[in-house]
Amino acid sequence: MRFSGLLSAALAALLFVSPALAETAEEKGYRISRQSADTETGFRDMSVEGEMILYSARGSTSTRRFTSRTVENDDNQGSRSLLIFDWPGDIRNTALLTHSFDSARDDQWLYLPAVRKVRRISSSGRSGAFVGSEFAYEDMLDQNVDEFTHVWQRTEPCPNAPGACDVIDRQSKNSSSYSLQRVWIDQTDNRTRVIQYFDRRGAHLKTLTISDYQKYNDAYWRPALMDMTNHLTGKRTELKWSNYRFDTGVNPTEFTPNALRNIR
Repeated sequence: MRFSGLLSAALAALLFVSPALAETAEEKGYRISRQSADTETGFRDMSVEGEMILYSARGSTSTRRFTSRTVENDDNQGSRSLLIFDWPGDIRNTALLTHSFDSARDDQWLYLPAVRKVRRISSSGRSGAFVGSEFAYEDMLDQNVDEFTHVWQRTEPCPNAPGACDVIDRQSKNSSSYSLQRVWIDQTDNRTRVIQYFDRRGAHLKTLTISDYQKYNDAYWRPALMDMTNHLTGKRTELKWSNYRFDTGVNPTEFTPNALRNIR
């Protein structure tokens, strides 16, 4: 009876672990990416202040300040965001409106106050630099999990945090200026730590380092710093985030192309 009981336990253990053993690199990559994305939703709406610092290859800098508001779509199916520059005067009230969806086409519009024009950013135009920074327009979209394929590569020490990270290669299912994005996701807290971007020729174009996460409302972790380095030009851009506020009742009617002309 003892041997029979041990044999049954062993068989049960094998049956229990077999689904994990059968998980493919694609399934594992998707699962981890989905878990990471799910930690960032459920906030309803968010407001934040930001500072954009542009560094030239020689080290000179220029600074811009902005505010950003985001509202989640129904059932957490993507979000709408509005980023408005406050300073300096030559860029004041320039605004980027972004509609990101989980199962529909994303859209972006740029408002240019000097000519009071709203310009839709085409899919091919999303590879362009956002207001001269190292962030492309497509980098400002929600990176919705289902818009990519995800392939788990390996586990290794996190580049900019203690502990281990899962390294996952993701590729856009839609038009993109990147052939590949390589993502480091922290196994401890599911937060994204680093993203490497590869251009269409396969060259390592840029690296985004995300750091100084802080917890807000006992629920939402958000970074205080994002650093995008362009390895081909030597330029980089820092985004510094502060004064996050959640569930404050952002007005959804502000997030339309027609409303952009009312920015003052």
